[in-house]
Amino acid sequence: MIQIKRTYEPAARGDGRRILVERLWPRGIAKEALVLDAWMKDVAPSTALRQWFGHRVERWEEFRRRYRAELDANPEAWQPILAAARRGRVTLLYSARDTAHNGAAVLREYLLERLRMRPRRQRR
Repeated sequence: MIQIKRTYEPAARGDGRRILVERLWPRGIAKEALVLDAWMKDVAPSTALRQWFGHRVERWEEFRRRYRAELDANPEAWQPILAAARRGRVTLLYSARDTAHNGAAVLREYLLERLRMRPRRQRR
């Protein structure tokens, strides 16, 4: 299972592996204060794409399309998260105010699609 959560929300027992999926450290949070297992900057949208999007909802669909293209081109960035999700619960941490229109939401959707595409073992 893969879920998303704002970095400003407290850690919970059911979060599983907590992975920060932002290029920038969240504002106002000390590094010692954020409970996380990994900070995976390379899986976040590129700086150029993040700046272009600027959290403008009217650009959401195009942002999704462009970010998914970046993910397609960079599987080594997201494959460790997918492997962790196959072993247990994963929480993707993000810092955007908008809980519906953010990179973690796109990443979660993208990874869930890949989990469903999991190759099936061949029968003998």
